[in-house]
Amino acid sequence: MKVAILTDTNSGIMTPDERAGLFTLPMPIVIGDKTYYEGENLTEKELCRFLESGEKVTTSQPPIGLLMDKLDTILAEGFDEVVYIPMSSSLSSSCHSAIMVAKEYGGKVHVVDNHRISVTQKDSVMDALRLAKKKASGKKIARILEEDSMNCTIYLSVSTLEQLKRGGRISASAATIATVLSIKPVLTYRGEKFDAYDKVRGSMYRAQLKMIDALHKDVDRRYANVDPKHIRIGVAGFGIDEEEKERWLELATNAFPLANVRYDSLPASVGAHTGAGAYGIGITVGDEA
Repeated sequence: MKVAILTDTNSGIMTPDERAGLFTLPMPIVIGDKTYYEGENLTEKELCRFLESGEKVTTSQPPIGLLMDKLDTILAEGFDEVVYIPMSSSLSSSCHSAIMVAKEYGGKVHVVDNHRISVTQKDSVMDALRLAKKKASGKKIARILEEDSMNCTIYLSVSTLEQLKRGGRISASAATIATVLSIKPVLTYRGEKFDAYDKVRGSMYRAQLKMIDALHKDVDRRYANVDPKHIRIGVAGFGIDEEEKERWLELATNAFPLANVRYDSLPASVGAHTGAGAYGIGITVGDEA
């Protein structure tokens, strides 16, 4: 069986490798009354400019028709099965919609409720691609990914609460108090929802150190028996310059010298809610780095 892997751009994958069987579906971002598609007609810098100008920005799931067109195209190219890895069902209804769509394909499409997003979702996609190259069936790939879905953690912090206030995710009074006191919230995500982990006062650097410390605790407690070379750490940012990207990556690399550490941009569906100056870090475990 020839199996293709399809994911959405919430994984951070913007340039698919279709010859290798990797395909992507762009996530829609609604700005004002116009819909844009991440990686196609909307870049990170452009989204930041819209946010900074005060434009109303909302996120949405991929249209059903767009998903079906992509599936039809992939199957028409000679693939026998498609494994679709969308963003976590706890963050969007796109996964449940895709499960309903898959029923129309007679067992050829397998939707993975992987409970992941951003750097951890990308690791799942890469794992799926390796399994497909080893001739695993679509059903087996989906089962393996779902069994491993909660074996990850993400930490996230934002430089400003303005965008969260605009989106109604925190009150105006709470945002004002946090701004006056220079409070940086640290959130955590383990497959269900983003929860408050801690908060720090002062610079974003202190928030980054808090996230690094939290990840060290995960490594010591949850992954104590895991070979460090099998630990994958992804650092991410949204609306930050190249110097900040390099500094954030260097901080994580120095903190976890034996792990595989990389940098990716946070997806637009996250950045639309956090605004510019958001930083994240995530951990997964795999047989291959």
